[in-house]
Amino acid sequence: MEKINQWLGSFNAIIKKLISGFLLLSVFLNCKNVYALSLISDEETEVFLHQTLRPIFQAANITFYPSQIFIVNDKSLNAFVADGNRMFVNIGTIVTADSQNELTGVLAHETGHIQGGHILRHKIQAQEIQSISLASMLVGGLAGIAAGRADISIAAILGSQSSALNSLLSYQISEERSADEAAINLLKKINQSPMGMLRFLEKIKQNNKTQGIAERDYFRTHPLTDERISFVAKAANESNAPLLGQNEKEFQRIKAKLFAFTEDPKQTFLKYPLSDNSIPARYAHAIAWFKQPDIDKATEAINSLIDEEPNNPYFYELKGQMMLETGNIKDAVKAYKQALSLQPNSSLFKLNLAQAMLENNPNIDELNNIVQMLLQVLVYNPDNSYGWLLLARTYGLQNNLAGSAYASAEFNLLTGDIVTARRQAQRAIDNKPSTTLRLKIDDLMLRIKQIEKKQK
Repeated sequence: MEKINQWLGSFNAIIKKLISGFLLLSVFLNCKNVYALSLISDEETEVFLHQTLRPIFQAANITFYPSQIFIVNDKSLNAFVADGNRMFVNIGTIVTADSQNELTGVLAHETGHIQGGHILRHKIQAQEIQSISLASMLVGGLAGIAAGRADISIAAILGSQSSALNSLLSYQISEERSADEAAINLLKKINQSPMGMLRFLEKIKQNNKTQGIAERDYFRTHPLTDERISFVAKAANESNAPLLGQNEKEFQRIKAKLFAFTEDPKQTFLKYPLSDNSIPARYAHAIAWFKQPDIDKATEAINSLIDEEPNNPYFYELKGQMMLETGNIKDAVKAYKQALSLQPNSSLFKLNLAQAMLENNPNIDELNNIVQMLLQVLVYNPDNSYGWLLLARTYGLQNNLAGSAYASAEFNLLTGDIVTARRQAQRAIDNKPSTTLRLKIDDLMLRIKQIEKKQK
């Protein structure tokens, strides 16, 4: 029993650090001057980006997978593609865009780089990136670390500000013009005006000029010329396509949400004054009050949004987060259950609910339900390190030491701690696992040996 208590105490300490936002998982490339690039996982933003990018990829005859798009927790204006057709979009790009049409233009341009094969010339450098499983570093259901909130989960993988990455992702003027041409054609295929693309380019150029900055992040990697702007302007003036996207309402909401989570509450209330009674503004108000913190006003605001849209899962998710972080665990469980009932396939909602239930002294049946939820998440996303961490804790509460050690080993392998992964895998074997679990442990041991062999 003492061994079990020590085991659970170790996991509880890790969970608490995750919830309080002090633990940031990180992997660094073997390059000079590479800093950490943090990714966020937010269900509402991801669904919106999938809806926006999918038709662009389809128009370009590129197979789309939701796991190919990543949200970068960086306020600077940037977007880029990497090997494997992975698309990275900074929060700053989303928040700065005034409409979905502007963001669509940015994504169409980046898709143009994929169509043009521009990533291939960086293949040698990109092999180092390709060797890291980006999905394996995404952690679901954490308290927001960089953003400071629980519905945004973080993973550090590689550095956007490093000279190494800027060199890797920088394009030539000829490639930029080629990507512009491809973007215009793609926008035409999906019946979207190039005007948003033009406005975004002009906006960034004007902002840089106003601030006395010649080239900011986006244009260090995407060189801009007046000729490029003229080309896009001509296409925009000749187009009769709509200026707004089909999901403009959703765009304004996620823009307000991201702004409120990443800015000081004072800035949020300046951008979204209390006199603004729109849903995006009230969404931002709820988050700003939560961050102050003024939980009474925050709860009142989110409850009013739920009353207005009782079938919106993201409002329940935010309420669950508020309740969890303020110690109202039962209300958090109730809110997360409602969110999951409205979006039953959401892995992030399952992780949020599992985390809340674990904080609520779960009984035997509830522990079994948590295990089933986590296994469902890990079947479809075995690289979800946070899922393995929660599973290890749950198995520990069930006195299943073999299962707990195995799940812990998977977690440590994904976070790059090979030594601990091997030690935990051996501990799982020593605790006499079932035949089925032993097969999983043997597979894990094989993967560990392969990594150790490569490291040598």
